[in-house]
Amino acid sequence: MFQFFVEPNQIQGTEITITGSDVNHIRNVLRMRAGEEVRVSDNAGRDFYCEIGCVGSEEIALHVLREAEGTEPALQITLFQGIPKGDKMELVIQKAVELGASEIIPVAMKNCVVKLDEKRAKAKQARWQAIAESAAKQSKRSMIPTVGKVMGFAQAARYADKLDVRILPYENQRGMAHTREVFGSIKKGASVGIFIGPEGGYDSSEIELAKDKMEMVSLGNRILRTETAGLCVLSMLQYVVED
Repeated sequence: MFQFFVEPNQIQGTEITITGSDVNHIRNVLRMRAGEEVRVSDNAGRDFYCEIGCVGSEEIALHVLREAEGTEPALQITLFQGIPKGDKMELVIQKAVELGASEIIPVAMKNCVVKLDEKRAKAKQARWQAIAESAAKQSKRSMIPTVGKVMGFAQAARYADKLDVRILPYENQRGMAHTREVFGSIKKGASVGIFIGPEGGYDSSEIELAKDKMEMVSLGNRILRTETAGLCVLSMLQYVVED
């Protein structure tokens, strides 16, 4: 069943109106017709199963059949991802959304190979946000995760101060006992930040800054690629906290 997002003001009682680019997608790409069912979320935590009523050129009219069970995770997770090379960031965003991240912050760390000026960063952010929306639809999320502006490491660390838990996997940490302790202490409803370094790893100044602010943990004896590490942590959190 296809998933779409609307704003709360597009829901009037048992009637929902879809507008914008989704109209063309439903009408001309999916070629859906009256009577077919879709899933709709209001991006504020409410989900509905709906039947298509009228397929117009500028809007799609839906009738609510019943409310659907929400799919949002038990944690509010922000992934602070050191910007990787090539299109790896697109993969990270797509999979992080599938695994329950609520927010992704691209972080320009000292050892990042990719250097983005303001214009390129803004264009990348728009592209990454579109990927997050597509992944949210595919994975039946109740809300579209936000891809934030590119930050430096110090700025990202300050941004994370408001979160309940901050986790930084570090290759020089050894032993999983502390990792199990940290993950086991996280309660449902908590806000969690995950910091992931780029291909070049963390700069020593970044690790020094993180020591007193974050829980530095091991992810095992093997070195994980930057596009793997964050997804590993998200999977572990899902296993520990989800019902």
